[in-house]
Amino acid sequence: MKYLSFSLLAFGLTLLFTSCQKSEPTNERVILIGIDGFGTEGYLQAKHPNIDSLFADGVISLNTRTVIPSVTMPNWTSHLTGAGPEQHGVFTNGWEKNDHPLDPQEMDEEGYFPSIFKVLKDEMPSAKTAYYYNWANLIKPINQNYLDEVKFAENDGYAENYQAAFEFLKANQNDPSLIFLYTVHVDHAGHSFQWMSDEYITAIEELDVQIGKFVGKLKEGGLYEDSHILLFTDHGGIGSGHGGTSVTEMEVPWMIRGPKIQKGKKLTMPNSNTNTAVVISKIFGIESPYESWIGRVPSGVFVK
Repeated sequence: MKYLSFSLLAFGLTLLFTSCQKSEPTNERVILIGIDGFGTEGYLQAKHPNIDSLFADGVISLNTRTVIPSVTMPNWTSHLTGAGPEQHGVFTNGWEKNDHPLDPQEMDEEGYFPSIFKVLKDEMPSAKTAYYYNWANLIKPINQNYLDEVKFAENDGYAENYQAAFEFLKANQNDPSLIFLYTVHVDHAGHSFQWMSDEYITAIEELDVQIGKFVGKLKEGGLYEDSHILLFTDHGGIGSGHGGTSVTEMEVPWMIRGPKIQKGKKLTMPNSNTNTAVVISKIFGIESPYESWIGRVPSGVFVK
């Protein structure tokens, strides 16, 4: 009996220690800035003082890899689901929920692969989520039941979405929140005028001005210091297209800043578009709940 009692005590202490170690969800604000077609080569050639200032106190990766194929919908789906096309089943820009060759490895009740928005809502029902975009197909793989606000801007517009995102953040400043703020116009400049053309570089630099205005509003509204902000993209380009495996198509910038993030660091270790949702989960103190999520947190991102 003495040995049995000792074993039960040890087992109980182990359970207690494990429960104490598990993180509880936290009341965070996370802002995702998505720029379609913004490859590392474009980042290195364009002038973007506002982006530079925003992430000077954060972590910057310039060798993050896209998933294959290096096209739009598979990569944005990977960013927001922590998985690759092999898991989420989105291989082309023509993916439709009811017309695709390969089903997701895991599905929610409506048949969607689980996104970071579902993860957050399941763990923190009070969290506020929003999705702003200007390319119509982009949202198709995401279950909108887990989004509190969705806005689409016509004709590659994006300034109105930045204003709507700020108003949403201001209105929900006391709640945990996650917003995705996306624009396609840089990608369209690449397709229309070629990557690295004057028009392509101008599209990046004009967006940098808008990002500066947005950050200025966050600061004025007291929403900046305690926010985690990520900037990332889906692919680069070569000539007037993309989808291949060249360095210019496959290597992209990925940046993050916020209270939990290391400061002034260049991330040189491997990183992938599949890691983004897992990093977001960690910010909120949530462990990845899905076996099909293959992303992981790169070492060197979070303050120890």
